[in-house]
This record gives sequence, C-alpha cells and structure tokens, in this order.
Amino acid sequence: MTAAKCALVVDDIVSNRVIAQTMLERLGWSVLTAVDGRAALDTLATTHVDLVLLDISMPGMSGIEVCQSIRANPALADIPVIAYTAHAQHEDRRNFIASGFDEVLIKPINREALTVAVAAIARQRGLGSDLDSGSG
Repeated sequence: MTAAKCALVVDDIVSNRVIAQTMLERLGWSVLTAVDGRAALDTLATTHVDLVLLDISMPGMSGIEVCQSIRANPALADIPVIAYTAHAQHEDRRNFIASGFDEVLIKPINREALTVAVAAIARQRGLGSDLDSGSG
C-alpha cells in the first residue's frame, strides 16, 4: 500500500471543511484545511499537497483567484484543483474549468461525486490506484 496522499480543503465555513475532510480521510487521504484563499496559498508555499478542494465563494480571495494563483506558479501549477460551490449552472461549470479547475462539484458535497472526481483525477495524474478503493 502506498502512503496517503495529501489534500488541502479550503472553505470559509467550518462545517463544510469538516464534511469534506471526513469524506477525503475515508478515501485514504491525509487532509489539511485552510479558512480562506490567502491561508491556502500560504499552506501550498510550504507543504506538498496532491489535491486541492476549493470553495468558489470566499471572502477576500475567491476560489477562482486562488486557482489562478496556483496555475500561475510553476511549482504548484500541476496540482489538481477541484472547485466546489452551491452556485454551478452549466455555464458556471464551463467558466470554472476555463479558469483552471480540473473538476467542479456541487454543494452540499456528495460523497459519491467526490469519490468519482478524486478517483478520476488520481488515475489521470498517476497518484495511485488505491485512492479510489476507500469505501466505508
């Protein structure tokens, strides 16, 4: 078995962070959390992360601004970033993907959708096939 991969969950609402963290941990990920975009970028500057789950609507920096900062930094640009939001119409989803997100999930976060998205990204990025087997 390979070592746990590390995800960063970024959301200004604590209950959303806890729910996402719990779901990812059940999938075998170690999880860090950040309360806003600035804290997320600070964490990314000092800690290796394999995946970012990023709320779109946050005070200060929006999730889109954070994603664009990640993509603009050569040291971070390859990290998969999943947007999650309560506001995602078809056009919004297209805009989020165009802004650099790898996937878009709808709040409230659904464990099955998160599992599928993370497994697909893990396979695409070669993060290990054991990541999509975490049921429980």
